[in-house]
Amino acid sequence: MFRINKKQRELIKAYIFLFILLFIIINWDNVSWMFNYREVGGLVYDFFAPYPDSPLLVSASEIKLPPNINAQNAAVNTAKYPYSSNSNSLEIPTINLSTALVIGENTDIPTLERDLDKGVVYYPGSVLPGQNGQIVVLGHSAPPNWPHIKHDWVFTDINNLNSGDNIVLYFNNRQYTYKVIEKSIIKKGQDVESFGLTGKNNVLTIVSCWPPGKDYQRIRVSAELVN
Repeated sequence: MFRINKKQRELIKAYIFLFILLFIIINWDNVSWMFNYREVGGLVYDFFAPYPDSPLLVSASEIKLPPNINAQNAAVNTAKYPYSSNSNSLEIPTINLSTALVIGENTDIPTLERDLDKGVVYYPGSVLPGQNGQIVVLGHSAPPNWPHIKHDWVFTDINNLNSGDNIVLYFNNRQYTYKVIEKSIIKKGQDVESFGLTGKNNVLTIVSCWPPGKDYQRIRVSAELVN
């Protein structure tokens, strides 16, 4: 029968320690929250004080927007918007947010859940950037000190936005800059009507749960495209 001597046991322990250390270093962005007692405390608190299923997702399939338009056939003069090497993404400098923009293909809840795990969702049926009409982007929010797991936290701080703040949308390698024009709290099931939409402009409306992580209502921030 094979026996491990003391020296071998010490070598195994050292190997395991080095493996764990290297794993933590390589994956620091994903595991750093475990070393923050506030984030761990927030996670434990919400585990024992769960919130109901998100009405954002339940009501998302009822959002009525103009029919989806194929980007290749749409009459949008993209040349007047700066070229960008960035892939589809959303940036909000005021709250130090940069996140992937997932182009939604389906409004059923399981699909939305999977898409929201990857970033914020460009809601199906939204017009294209630069077209007259409304774009709706959905994103999760989370309680204070929630660890940055997946994208549960992504719109947590949008209540800190004010009129005039920039929201930058990167779409098909073009940069579209929007300025915030309105922020409001709306009731469950209330239509996501965009403030400031005249039919002759392009308005981006970002929507999340309110208060963050509790889903009792929704927060809506509208921003108009800067031509």
